[in-house]
Amino acid sequence: MTGIEDSLVDWSRAQFALTAMYHWIFVPLTLGLSFIVAIMETLYVKTGDEEWKRITKFWMTLFGINFAIGVSTGIILEFEFGTNWSNYSWIVGDIFGAPLAVEGILAFFLESTFIAIMFFGWKKVSKKTHLLSTWLVAFGSNLSALWILVANGWMQFPTGMKFNPDTARSEMVNFFDVLLSPVAINKFLHTISSGYVVASLFVVGISSWYILKKREFLFAKKSIVVAAVFGLISSIFIALTGDGSAYEVAQKQPVKLAAMEGLYNGKTNAGLVAVGVLKDNKYKVPDEENYLFKIEIPNMLSLLGYRDASAFVPGMNDLIYGNEEQKIESTASKIEKGKIAITALAAYKKAKSEKNIEVQDASLKEFREYFKYFGYGYLNKPEDIIPPVSLTFYSFHLMVMLGFFFILLFFVVLFLIFKNKLEKNKLILRVALWSIPLGYLASHLGWVVAEVGRQPWAIQDLLPVGKATSHLSTGTVQTTFWLFAILFTVLLIAEITIMTKQIKAGPMKGGQNV
Repeated sequence: MTGIEDSLVDWSRAQFALTAMYHWIFVPLTLGLSFIVAIMETLYVKTGDEEWKRITKFWMTLFGINFAIGVSTGIILEFEFGTNWSNYSWIVGDIFGAPLAVEGILAFFLESTFIAIMFFGWKKVSKKTHLLSTWLVAFGSNLSALWILVANGWMQFPTGMKFNPDTARSEMVNFFDVLLSPVAINKFLHTISSGYVVASLFVVGISSWYILKKREFLFAKKSIVVAAVFGLISSIFIALTGDGSAYEVAQKQPVKLAAMEGLYNGKTNAGLVAVGVLKDNKYKVPDEENYLFKIEIPNMLSLLGYRDASAFVPGMNDLIYGNEEQKIESTASKIEKGKIAITALAAYKKAKSEKNIEVQDASLKEFREYFKYFGYGYLNKPEDIIPPVSLTFYSFHLMVMLGFFFILLFFVVLFLIFKNKLEKNKLILRVALWSIPLGYLASHLGWVVAEVGRQPWAIQDLLPVGKATSHLSTGTVQTTFWLFAILFTVLLIAEITIMTKQIKAGPMKGGQNV
């Protein structure tokens, strides 16, 4: 690519990343808080205790504030596929657009229909009807996430498709292969459970603030019990789905796994790095391991990635330069075959326009033979397949450490509250309060690993990011980047301001305002 093209791609990626990261500030709280509110209202309906109704209304108000602002960023995010990534949208629109269409027709419709009853139907419908509406909003929110994550999972592992050489588009041949892809399933389960952890930390943290301020003890304790139990279960589940996700990465995206572990040279009985510091921030062929120091769990990477403690785990050098002993093809070979596929496609189109059936058939056969290498033909050099190693490595390891910290925190909070000692332990209360942003950090780090770790691909192995952009001027993208940055920052400040005011007012006022 030229310098101008590089700049356009970088700014387009930056704008999409900006929108996605702001959007993901609002989404996880929506996913988790919707279920926490539904559980609280269920307790109200079952017990008839008005305190649970007051608790439900308060957290429902905060859910509503977050939901309303989050919708606006999500709409902009979907529009950017057409504005900034039109080549991508053209090539994969038949597949990528299907889950997004289902999300709009089914999931968003479910949310928007029942959210009105949830907020305004307290005195207009029966308790059970209102409770049903609350649960449907929760399921609708998470169903919405399903279709979006299915679309993203397909980008990580394209399946259930065929490429139409006449239109230069990928077409869906099996919807259920796309929906039930193991990559998509693990991504959905892992992502929504991270949202549950974020919401649980939010409720526990805010409730801890009330106890520190010596306000609303009963409200705070009841809220903490529900959120901490929900959070502990979700934290353990996220560890299990993380294992599933890591296995799929090892099978489908070995370069990402190598970057996550800073593994340059492949090995059998590969250990999992628990803690480590890399020597270098940029990829190069090292003479030795690229660590200043590391603490490693023996055999664990082989076990997690291949379900075999003695399995060979390829490093970046193996994946770039090949490894004949392990039957790993070099990237240079893939690039050469990718260029054959690109040339064959061009020859097929030319022969078809000239009605040269013999050349047309031969070119089509050659294209199909080498199609799986198609995306590699657009790379300039073998090293282009390596993502930013240090960013991927540190994001992954910090995310994992925070995940285990959250399990410990929820367990300690529950232990103290059942021993009736939580209000006396100001240290844990403060830790719970200041863990709220850590939940968001861990959730965002997961997306950094998923998206940065798969670079340079927009669609794994089929479409590099550099070939997915629209034909826009760099200045246009720069202008909209800063406009969106200002807009999203204003929205975030507005949400924090409104929520802070609502939290300071307390649950009584929050309940009355519903």
